[in-house]
Amino acid sequence: MRPDSRSVEIPLPSLCDEAVVEIHDFLNEFLLRFESHYFAQIHRFYGEQFDNNHVQPNQTVQPPDEDPPF
Repeated sequence: MRPDSRSVEIPLPSLCDEAVVEIHDFLNEFLLRFESHYFAQIHRFYGEQFDNNHVQPNQTVQPPDEDPPF
């Protein structure tokens, strides 16, 4: 999710249990197929995000010579 995005509340109707399960199963199947089809692009995007945000450990910084050791 982008940092400037907001969640939107969508009013959902009351549904019978069977309809809820059918919609749930459909959405799960859709998501599995979507991820399977676009896996490489999703993986590449998140890999680039990780590379851009990953903090590399700094080399040990030596204090200036004028600082006392303690």
